[in-house]
Amino acid sequence: MTAREQLTEKILAAKRRLKLKWSTIAPALGSGSAVMYTAALLGQFPLTAEEAQKAAAVLDLDDADAALLTEPPMRGAGSVMPPTDPLIYRFYELVQNYGTTWKALIEEEFGDGIMSAIDFNMSIAREPDPKGDRVKIEMSGKFLPYKCY
Repeated sequence: MTAREQLTEKILAAKRRLKLKWSTIAPALGSGSAVMYTAALLGQFPLTAEEAQKAAAVLDLDDADAALLTEPPMRGAGSVMPPTDPLIYRFYELVQNYGTTWKALIEEEFGDGIMSAIDFNMSIAREPDPKGDRVKIEMSGKFLPYKCY
């Protein structure tokens, strides 16, 4: 297990011990989104030094942990493809079933290119429904056209 994976386990243990929710941790770190801060604390994004110090204070982490939170991570490390967790697998299933549709509709609207996952925003919310609450995910990524060279 890498030092970053160990830190993720330490963060999850502190979150459980302190009975915290991601939605309460995130605003204590700064003005970023709960999605981004959760991803950072789970090892997928770096925090600024100021955000890392705030995370250390909220989660009872030490200075070495805070420093590690500022380092660029190995994104996607440890991921299994296809994913085996049922919730994560459903996103893989969405890409399998709708990926070509998303591609066709995006290219029809924008041209040949991609939606950035770097210049990107996402939000997750509960949407009440009489037949059972729904998960609402909104994603917005900058369109980046392919260049001829």
